[in-house]
Amino acid sequence: MHHIFYSDGDAKKISWVIQTNDSIVEQNRNHVDIYKDKVTNVQSKYVALHVGLFWGIGVFIIKNEDKIKMKLDEKIMYDHFIYNSKIEDEFIEKRIQFIRQLIKQRKLKIEFELIDSNKNLARKNV
Repeated sequence: MHHIFYSDGDAKKISWVIQTNDSIVEQNRNHVDIYKDKVTNVQSKYVALHVGLFWGIGVFIIKNEDKIKMKLDEKIMYDHFIYNSKIEDEFIEKRIQFIRQLIKQRKLKIEFELIDSNKNLARKNV
């Protein structure tokens, strides 16, 4: 199956959108107390990507070996995943580790695409 995945976040909330064929699923969550108003917007976007991917697997939208086009509106995120660039942020590095672990465990075929933030479908839910 092929999916298109959008995610977004800020200091208070995260959201994600998963498009599959003619289906669009939109979800959002308030940050848990340990993150609420304590994470940057970029850190929150990594949380949204991690939680949204985990959620998509958990509700059986995303299955083993599925193809997912991750649409990212932060160049730093795109660079981390495409070029394996490092960042001096332990919180973000941990999220990247969790995301890569999910991808590997489920044998997901991931393609990353950098988009303008106004084209991020998850943005309206934050």
